[in-house]
Amino acid sequence: MKKNIITLIILLITIPKITAQTYKVENKHLARILQVTEGRLSTLSIINKQAKTVLRPTSCDEFSLRFSIPAQMNNTDHILSAKDFTVISASPYVNPQRPESKGYLFRLQGKENDLSLTVCYELAEDESYCRKHLELTSCRDICLKRIDVEAIAFEDAYQNYTLKKITARGNAQWKPGLGQPLYTTQTGTFWGIEFPAATNEVNNHQINCGYLWGQTLSQGTPYISYNSIIGVSADPQFIDDAFYNYINKIRKRPLRLQIQYNSWFDYSRNVSKEKFIHAVEKINNELVTQRGCQPLNAYIIDDGWQDTSKETDWSDKVWTINSKFQPDFADCFRSVQNVHSQLGLWLSPGCLFGGQPMVSKMREYGFEALSYGMSMTGKTYMQKLENRVLELARMGISYFKFDGLFGHLNLRDFDITNNPFPSSNDERLNDSSYDEQKGYYLSAGTERLMQIFNKLGAVNPDIFIAITNGAYLSPWWLQYIDIVWLINAGDAAKGNDRNGELVYRDQIYHQIWKEENTKFPISAIFNHEPKKISSDETPETFRNYLYMNLSRGTGFIELYIKTDNLSSSDWDILADGLKWSRKMFSTFHNVHIHGGSPQQNEVYGYTAWTDKQGYISFHNPSDMPQSYRITLNRTVGMPESKTYLKVNSPTTNIQGRLATKYRYGDTISITLAPKEILILDFTR
Repeated sequence: MKKNIITLIILLITIPKITAQTYKVENKHLARILQVTEGRLSTLSIINKQAKTVLRPTSCDEFSLRFSIPAQMNNTDHILSAKDFTVISASPYVNPQRPESKGYLFRLQGKENDLSLTVCYELAEDESYCRKHLELTSCRDICLKRIDVEAIAFEDAYQNYTLKKITARGNAQWKPGLGQPLYTTQTGTFWGIEFPAATNEVNNHQINCGYLWGQTLSQGTPYISYNSIIGVSADPQFIDDAFYNYINKIRKRPLRLQIQYNSWFDYSRNVSKEKFIHAVEKINNELVTQRGCQPLNAYIIDDGWQDTSKETDWSDKVWTINSKFQPDFADCFRSVQNVHSQLGLWLSPGCLFGGQPMVSKMREYGFEALSYGMSMTGKTYMQKLENRVLELARMGISYFKFDGLFGHLNLRDFDITNNPFPSSNDERLNDSSYDEQKGYYLSAGTERLMQIFNKLGAVNPDIFIAITNGAYLSPWWLQYIDIVWLINAGDAAKGNDRNGELVYRDQIYHQIWKEENTKFPISAIFNHEPKKISSDETPETFRNYLYMNLSRGTGFIELYIKTDNLSSSDWDILADGLKWSRKMFSTFHNVHIHGGSPQQNEVYGYTAWTDKQGYISFHNPSDMPQSYRITLNRTVGMPESKTYLKVNSPTTNIQGRLATKYRYGDTISITLAPKEILILDFTR
């Protein structure tokens, strides 16, 4: 018996102790506690100091890599996580591009594979979000298919946006679900990848923040992933506010109020130098000289300037200028400079609009043409496109409308390998079984466009870039551009009258933000309005339409007007509306939709606030009077304060209809007449 006890003691002494080392990445807002146990890296907890909550993983892979090895006969996928690596060192980390950001760097070696991995965590002292990235090196060529920088489970993990329609064909059915954040609903955090084409998902409470890549990683060549992000909110009920504050901080350029003219509704493809200059002079005279508006930010030549004639040759330079304009737009530049503005251009990167006649020619040149347009990953064509737009930017073009990236409203091209169908936009590609192949193309095409956008910003740090048809609503686009198209909406709002036009466009807003729960700043939306092409409506009708339109709070107001058809009254109202937008612009960072469904004839509207001012718009789209109540509180974006705000309306007399002042917590009760639009302004 004694001998057995001694033997047991000896065995206990000789068994290696299970040791765990912890590391803390921390500031006053949050902390991420990491641990290494028996060589395995994992997250122990995340502390949201703002909300005083703690996230404890129910399981933790920490990251996930999916790849195949082309040299292997079966070419099967391998999936590795932290359990398949051993930590060989840990050290403090300072990002050389962000010296204010500090954290830890862990070096890992694969246990049964030829991979080495570095995992970096970083956090700046004054930021309420923590970053993480991976650096991978392989001792053999691999096809790196998917990188999940985060793979971790929490009880309250939640996926806001759940649709996934990566369609080749389908009327207004473009809902790829790329680049949307994830939340933890009780503990108040947001998660994502700082890459527009990321696919962030929650399955069985597990958060996977990553993206498809699908490219060959050559032996010995390091691959650095995009950053993952964890941000915190002081109140789990208002994670949206914290997320949008983060997006505003990482934008390439701050939100600006861009008011400009576009030639499309005026002249369509018949635009010419003379017509464009006439419009510039007319608009400046009516709005700036006679009515005291600030000069427009830009005047845009839309589709119609490019040379696609039979004899033209794009083999050396794409998107050349036709004979309706000078080769350097000299007179157009002079005309906008004379009115203290700048010149912008429309252009279709995929040649889906305006460049269609050249697609077959470029295919003959050896450029990478698809069934309908050009590939956004084509090495030759995309280099020609980059060269051309940089040349135009150096000429002085300060705004680009990139229209038609991966497709348009109803049709998309996909440059994919092993396509079993005769065309790159075959309707059968709608099937979700092809989503991964389509995803590789969208990811690679997004990366190529990001490179061009960054180079344009280097040429002109104040450039303004819009991406429209064929784009998708990822807030991480704003790291590279300024405005994204209101997806699945036509150029011209449908409807028999202004009420119908508003319902058409506002229902798409309701669908995107309320029904589909998309996370994207409304202030960074391009929506093809306001439109004014005739004077066959009453001043009251135009005024109400215009202010309701402007109350959506977009920082991008592009005038689609027929300049010679507007009456003096029309110009008066337009000038008043633009002045109102400038006055209220500081609130646009914080736009909220309130009310019900426009399509169901329910009262709805928009509201936005700062500490000093705010507004609320109301629209009753029905043929019947409707009563409506709205409470002024944080749910509609109003900052808490005990100070009263005075209320008035820029469009109608409200005396006797409402109180003269309101404060936080008050409820406004109002009855709206059939099809009535009401705008209320609040000031301290």
